[in-house]
Amino acid sequence: MYTPNPTIATIALGVLAALPGVQAGLYTRSSPVIQVDAKNYDRLVAKSNYTTAVEFYAPWCGHCQNLKPAYEKAAKNLDGLAQIAAVNCDEDENKPLCGQFGIQGFPTIKIVRPGKKKGKPIVEDYNGPRDAKNIVSAVIDKIPNHVKKVTDKDVDEFLSTNNETAKALLFTEKGTTSALLRSIAIDYLDVIQVAQIRNKETKANDIFGIDNYPSLVLLPGGDKPSVLYDGELKKEAMIKFLSQVAEPNPVNGPEKAKAKKDKKKEEKPAKKSRPKSEEPAPSEEATATTSVETPTETKRAEKETVTLDLTGVLDNAIELTKACLNPKAGTCVLAFVPKEHSEEAEKALEGLRGVGIKYDNHHRRVFPVYEVHSEDANVASMLESFHLEKQVEIIALNGKRGWWRLYEGDFSHQSLADWIDVIRLNEGGKRPLPDIKIFVADDEVPAAEKVEVKVEEEVKVEAGEAEPESTSTSWQGAEPTPEATEVPVHEHNEL
Repeated sequence: MYTPNPTIATIALGVLAALPGVQAGLYTRSSPVIQVDAKNYDRLVAKSNYTTAVEFYAPWCGHCQNLKPAYEKAAKNLDGLAQIAAVNCDEDENKPLCGQFGIQGFPTIKIVRPGKKKGKPIVEDYNGPRDAKNIVSAVIDKIPNHVKKVTDKDVDEFLSTNNETAKALLFTEKGTTSALLRSIAIDYLDVIQVAQIRNKETKANDIFGIDNYPSLVLLPGGDKPSVLYDGELKKEAMIKFLSQVAEPNPVNGPEKAKAKKDKKKEEKPAKKSRPKSEEPAPSEEATATTSVETPTETKRAEKETVTLDLTGVLDNAIELTKACLNPKAGTCVLAFVPKEHSEEAEKALEGLRGVGIKYDNHHRRVFPVYEVHSEDANVASMLESFHLEKQVEIIALNGKRGWWRLYEGDFSHQSLADWIDVIRLNEGGKRPLPDIKIFVADDEVPAAEKVEVKVEEEVKVEAGEAEPESTSTSWQGAEPTPEATEVPVHEHNEL
């Protein structure tokens, strides 16, 4: 571990500040490593059901730069099983957090795993070799095991207890519980009871007629018949199979319990209140973080009476204005892509289609999603207003309430679904809409007028009269809540 010399650190910082990407930290937003800060540590790490490795680093630290490839490789290998995160201790806002954990040199890696009490995790130092294999092994060892092992002796009791609750049974020849099955049990903690049964437990195997291993059986609950899974034993497919009876928990679970308890007390002032930054409180052992009050408006998520639509394509600024960029429009998700799809564009759209399938299967109401072609000159001008420079960008915006937020994760459908869930729950920060030129043809009333939006707080925005097609006007939405970084977690595809 490198303990920085003040003089050397000052010189190094001055030299490296001029290099691209240094000031933004070691890890880009496309990195599999989750970027955590003082504002979101509590929610993304301390209150997560997942085990998380957290690297405390400084961008100018040579040892940190050397660790980066192995750390990112570990993040990819643990995709869907655990979280790999990093905190930039060189940022002023993160210094109290780094001080809370007693960070004295870089890089320092700590493994944070859920404790018995929500929000009170167990934190341990990682002092092993700094290579992907050993980091992955250390993190997997700390993944909680909520999988119940069932034998012939207790199978009857297991099946009869909480009969109305769904159960998932993995019949296997292995005696150990895989990290994948443990991660699925975490996903469905308190929702579906996950169990493992060895092939040598003949009575239990005979009950379900199992003679092929591994086999996954779903018991929907009550008097509903069991369902034998016949798909690939990969996480994404298995989650989709189990989701027919219940949806998995969010990776970073919402703080619903406290909000419900204080609902009556907070109901009146909730219209004016906004979520504040989440700052973990100091702890002598660095094993605890504070609970965060969740305003009641996070429970009354912003809901719109439209379903996810991935077939909508907006070719020009007029169509975009009509659908989303006007004072009457509700929330839209926009995927800006070139008309001739690149490989990255296909990944983004495929990820959004996966989200659509998930919500359609569960009849959940979500806002519309549009593919927007960025070749149109007026669309390109709008992109400049948002300071979006990449070939493929995904944003969410609300014309009526005057906010937007940028998607900064990868394009897996689980990451996108997590991000959309955050928006649905009205959590996280938002940026104010910039001054945008809007285009309306033939005095048409924006299509978004047909969208019924139910929100807790109405924001009145004066809409100017529509002008001919060639005429543009400038409009800016209302002031939203402060920005917050939303970082999603990905799925894992191997058993």
